[in-house]
Amino acid sequence: MTKAAGTRFRSSLAAVALLVAGSLVGLGGTLTGAHAQSTEKPWVTASNAITRGVLEAQGAFSPEFASQQGLPKFDGLAMDLGPRISERSAASMEVLLRDLRRRLARERDADVQQDLQILIDKLSLYLDGTRLSARLELAWTDAPDVIFHGLRGLLDEQMAPERRAKALPLLQRYVGQYPGSRPLTQLARERFDESRGPGRTGPVKAQVEQSITNAATYASGIRALFARYKIVGAETALAALETQFAEFAAWQRASVLPLARSDFRQPPELYAYALRQAGIDIAPLDLIRQARLSFLETRSALEALAPQVAQAKGLGAEAHDYRALIRQLKRETIANDQLVARYTAVNEQLEGVIRRERIVTLPNRAMGMRLASVAESAAEPAPHMVPPPLVGNTGQRGVFVLPVSDPAAGPDEVIDDFNFPAALWTLSAHEGRPGHELQFSAMIERGVSLARALYGFNSVNVEGWALYAEAQMLPHEPLEGQLIALQLRL
Repeated sequence: MTKAAGTRFRSSLAAVALLVAGSLVGLGGTLTGAHAQSTEKPWVTASNAITRGVLEAQGAFSPEFASQQGLPKFDGLAMDLGPRISERSAASMEVLLRDLRRRLARERDADVQQDLQILIDKLSLYLDGTRLSARLELAWTDAPDVIFHGLRGLLDEQMAPERRAKALPLLQRYVGQYPGSRPLTQLARERFDESRGPGRTGPVKAQVEQSITNAATYASGIRALFARYKIVGAETALAALETQFAEFAAWQRASVLPLARSDFRQPPELYAYALRQAGIDIAPLDLIRQARLSFLETRSALEALAPQVAQAKGLGAEAHDYRALIRQLKRETIANDQLVARYTAVNEQLEGVIRRERIVTLPNRAMGMRLASVAESAAEPAPHMVPPPLVGNTGQRGVFVLPVSDPAAGPDEVIDDFNFPAALWTLSAHEGRPGHELQFSAMIERGVSLARALYGFNSVNVEGWALYAEAQMLPHEPLEGQLIALQLRL
């Protein structure tokens, strides 16, 4: 995900259901692809067999996650949001953790040992989070968001038609029309009520309000996906979905908003845990001190660069203040139907610099890019990379997705962080090449163990690469591009 805008909110229980493999940032890792698997080393084969067992254990609770990583046996199955889901999933992961520790004790290959430790650390982190959440949080789940992402994972142009067809039974399970299923929105309400108790904090008010606003957008977006891919027989379930989303939004207004908190800050224990999930092992107060210093240094660089940009663009002295200058730069808005062409042109210029300066090796193929749908824009209103399937990849590639609006924005909010010329440079370097698109491509084409690519994933190593890519390209960008790179870093 780009740092141009904040991440979309995810509930703690959704994170529990998605379990260990950090879907918290919306990027995902990239696992060994078909090309790499044909020549993988013996230790990778051994490690992957263990990791697939972990992934399948997760699939029992979050089959959508396993499906989206490339395991078709989980297609069409819906997440477990039944009673005591946190306790049941934790008990399953504890059994798995004990087995992994026994394997580590007798493993002699250093690479497999490393991968086993990655799996153990990730499962241990998950269990810590489950216990913290059960003690400190109300179990609020943004059910429409979960359902949209679950269906969007199957209804994709790179997905095989026989797998896309599984979106119908998945939809039917979500709305309770499949034998033995119950509506996910109802299960989410029950888990919220089940978690009520003294000392537990509710979700942030803005999270709940956003969920209420997005519900109708997700419903229409799901209907559009079923129409686009010509999935027949879905009308009854789609009608039920629209009704259930509306009822869920009304329930959230009546039952969740009164318990929501206006302060976005988490309890200290949860905040420290969130940092660990992101891959940060610095104590929160130390991190805050470092961040403040970095903020001041970056702001000083902005103040020094702004007069140069204003002079180069022939702007008056009032634009020497970097804030005023950025407001002026944003007035040159790029129309939605021109975004892909403009971003493509900038990324091609960056590729030319990469080759000329021998910064990194590039693939001999074009980068995938497209505009987001309205529903995708609601789910993620900033430029982002949609990763390819993570297991058994047969040629699918990551796609750089450009949102066209933020349906959840208020009437006085203008979404203008990425659709003006000066912003294209650093966003292309971050999401495109040499950033995330190249990062994912290299992992597929060169091959890496499943444990490292999926369970070794966190924001530090994924976003760390993209920020490094930005820094490598910054000296080669026009002055206004450098200015926005610093502003987004700020």
